[in-house]
Amino acid sequence: MQEDKIFGTPHHICLVVKDIEKTKSYYESIGIGPWVDYPPLVEYTKLNVTDEKGFFDTRIVFTHVGNLQLQLAQPGEGQTIYKDFLETKGEGVFHIGFEVDDVDGAEHELTRDRIKILASGRRDDGSGFSYLDTRQQAG
Repeated sequence: MQEDKIFGTPHHICLVVKDIEKTKSYYESIGIGPWVDYPPLVEYTKLNVTDEKGFFDTRIVFTHVGNLQLQLAQPGEGQTIYKDFLETKGEGVFHIGFEVDDVDGAEHELTRDRIKILASGRRDDGSGFSYLDTRQQAG
């Protein structure tokens, strides 16, 4: 994997919110929607998260704005990086998601460059996510 090719096409922007229904209603009032429930998080069978129960209790919905997916995430019970973000930073942009050809390969390349993985998950088909800790270097 070439270093300049690790990140693929931007796929989504995820916002952490306190009240997903209130936020959905606002966005729908300005023409952004309709919103759909994210596929069940239980599809992630291999997890590297602080609290699996907390991860599975997170509610996520999404819609499309042009070619970009907009996600809303509301933490539930348990401890998650979503809840940590909400409690320390408030509502807002939590992450930008990119499509990559090989999630494990991209994660390997990035951790080799000393970027810490905050959390990750994989489905049985190998697809999934890796949240990168870029706070010190990128804010």
